[in-house]
Amino acid sequence: MTCMDARIDPSAAFNIPLGAAHVIRNAGASARDAFRSLVISQQLLGTTEVLVVKHTGCGMLIFDNEAARDIVKKNKGEAAAKEVEDLDFLTFSELEERVKEDVDWLRSKAVEEGVKVSGWVYEVETGKVRKVVD
Repeated sequence: MTCMDARIDPSAAFNIPLGAAHVIRNAGASARDAFRSLVISQQLLGTTEVLVVKHTGCGMLIFDNEAARDIVKKNKGEAAAKEVEDLDFLTFSELEERVKEDVDWLRSKAVEEGVKVSGWVYEVETGKVRKVVD
C-alpha cells in the first residue's frame, strides 16, 4: 500500500516482479482509506504480507482538514464545500509517526493471522526505501 504519488515505483523499490503484488494506492498511503481493498486482498486473494509505504515530500504533510475544505469551497463553491464538510482528509504532520500509527492500526484490525505488516518510507529523491517498523 503506497501513496498515489506518481514518483513512487514500488516494484522497483522492493524488487517485485510484475504480477507478484497487489499495489493499493491512495492519497497519503492511508491504511484507513485502503482497508476495504486490503481485506479483499487478504480474504479473497491470499495476500501474506502488507507493506505500508509513505514517502518524503508527500502533499498530505502540508495541509490540514480545514485548509482542504477551504480549497474545495474556493474552487468549487458552497455546494461542494457542503459535500466535504465532514470528510476527514487523513492528513498528517509527522511522516514516520504516521507510518507507525498505520501499521499499529492495521495490526489491530482484520489482518489475517500470520500476515506480516511492516512500515516503510520511500525517499523520492533517491528511489530507495527505508524500514520504519517491522
